[in-house]
Amino acid sequence: MNLDTLLSLPRSVKKTFFVIHDTVMIFAAFWFTQSLKADYSDEWLQTANWAAFASTTFFTIWIFVRLGLYRAVTRFVSVRVLTTAFFGSVLSTLIFFLSVFVFEQRLRLALPVVYFLLLVVLVTGSRMMLRTVLSERHHRNMSPVIIYGAGRSGRQLLEAIKQVKEYSAVAFADDNPTLQHTVIYDLAVYAPNEIPQLIKRYGVKKILLAIPSATAEERKTIIRNLEQYSCEVLAIPGMKDLVDGKINISSLKKISVVDLLGREPVAPDNLLMSANIQNKTVMVTGAGGSIGSELCRQIAAYRPDKLILFELSEFALYNIHKELSENPDITAEIVPLLGSVQNQDHLASVMNAYRVETVYHAAAYKHVPMVEFNTIEGIRNNIFGTLACAQAAIECKVATFVLISTDKAVRPTNTMGASKRMAELCLQALAAESPATRFCMVRFGNVLGSSGSVVPVFEQQIAAGGPITLTHPDITRYFMTIPEAAQLVIQAGAMGRGGDVFVLDMGESVKIIDLAKQMIRLSGLKLKDPARNDGDIEIRITGLRPGEKLYEELLIGDNVQTTFHPRIMTANEIMLPWPQLNQLLHHLDQACRQADQPQIRRLLQEAPTAFTPTDDICDLVWRQRN
Repeated sequence: MNLDTLLSLPRSVKKTFFVIHDTVMIFAAFWFTQSLKADYSDEWLQTANWAAFASTTFFTIWIFVRLGLYRAVTRFVSVRVLTTAFFGSVLSTLIFFLSVFVFEQRLRLALPVVYFLLLVVLVTGSRMMLRTVLSERHHRNMSPVIIYGAGRSGRQLLEAIKQVKEYSAVAFADDNPTLQHTVIYDLAVYAPNEIPQLIKRYGVKKILLAIPSATAEERKTIIRNLEQYSCEVLAIPGMKDLVDGKINISSLKKISVVDLLGREPVAPDNLLMSANIQNKTVMVTGAGGSIGSELCRQIAAYRPDKLILFELSEFALYNIHKELSENPDITAEIVPLLGSVQNQDHLASVMNAYRVETVYHAAAYKHVPMVEFNTIEGIRNNIFGTLACAQAAIECKVATFVLISTDKAVRPTNTMGASKRMAELCLQALAAESPATRFCMVRFGNVLGSSGSVVPVFEQQIAAGGPITLTHPDITRYFMTIPEAAQLVIQAGAMGRGGDVFVLDMGESVKIIDLAKQMIRLSGLKLKDPARNDGDIEIRITGLRPGEKLYEELLIGDNVQTTFHPRIMTANEIMLPWPQLNQLLHHLDQACRQADQPQIRRLLQEAPTAFTPTDDICDLVWRQRN
């Protein structure tokens, strides 16, 4: 009968085996102790000895049963089980003393001490040995992991790991010197510089980060130090899950770009967050998009009277409306409305009907190659859609209008960026003409997790085994999380006085090829290049896409001023008076109606947008269509 067969037996049969086992252990302890008597010869044949043994065994097993020793699962033997065995052995020793005294009428006081020590060693030691054998067998087909962080969250994670079959924790690593070279729950705690030896000794393929209380900069430093090892790095989400007791294997996640950026979040100013929202009717255009949907979540949390979700896509509108409607913490009336931002009459009727007080205009075509190949639709949506929305807001006496802009509007090299800069010019001009509505624009770079963001694309490519496709080895981008961007947009909107261009502090720009390499290494894989043919994932350079820039900027000029918010700046950008801009827009509208691609491009270049296209894709498309 092999070990697998024994382990598959019913629990009642296993308990019987342990009763037999403990009987043998009591037999060994009893007769060894008796053999230490000086006059012992053939006493073991005497009835009195056997009667003493029988009574000791019966009552000891009964005590073990009552104490619950046989309810313990051997593979998870703990201190509690050992304590139970110890206490049971104490009671067994008392029974041994009484039994020998009653049946033999004599007893040396040293013998019960020997019996007790021997029984404790045999009962607990055999269980510990069996637990070791079963644990080794159990761990043999599991992935050995190192837990980085031996604090409270690390200990919780270890307990969670013990309940699953995927991972086997082999050691803790912690940068706290007071914890190093100690043992926590049978695992030794090592210094971070000892990780390479642990990886080699145990064949570790994953490192689990359990450092939710570390600052963003500390996490960034730790992750960069772990990059050099050929191990996948996973992390528990954060302090909230620790407080809620939700640390488990399913909560482990891959290291995010947020961790790599090391950007400390700034707590939102509640006065700014609620200024244009609380007890007001708020409208979000493009409510189903990446930024639009997050704006809706943030706005709903600050208790508006009504929240109007305006969206062209039925599916996107359904998703965000369902999410908000099912949230029990949201008390505002949620109104889902389908429509195009190019339809000024429809926008005006909505704003009038619901008496909208604040508009966040997030509706836009934002994918550079798509707009480059669909110039007319991009112009109509991004420029004339913004204009229609702004003019409807003026007509309906909306108090605040906030445009979500982009860093691609600064010295644009593509139609999308030029269209967003034109949208800014429209609001700047209207702000001077219509002071009753307070217009402002908020500019920022890429947001992590948005549709088209490089991060999810890289993750999919890594999961598929590569290659990672990159347009240029020198390309850089700014990054910000969607929640942070939405919070800053709302706060900047509350700070505007009219015609303001706000710029969000995006931190340091990131070289995309370095980001790709980090994501490969932190997935436990190796970069495949000409110098390393044994690598796993190749980075393939495909060439810049139509209109794509190597790097993005946030300012057109150097005239930037700080505000009282550390992440929000304001810029004084060039503007065009409404009469001149209106004439330019009229010509642009005519060119769109006539599908005159070259004229559209010329007009965008004539406008004060600093538009310098890097290719002739629009001319090529126009020639192909004609």
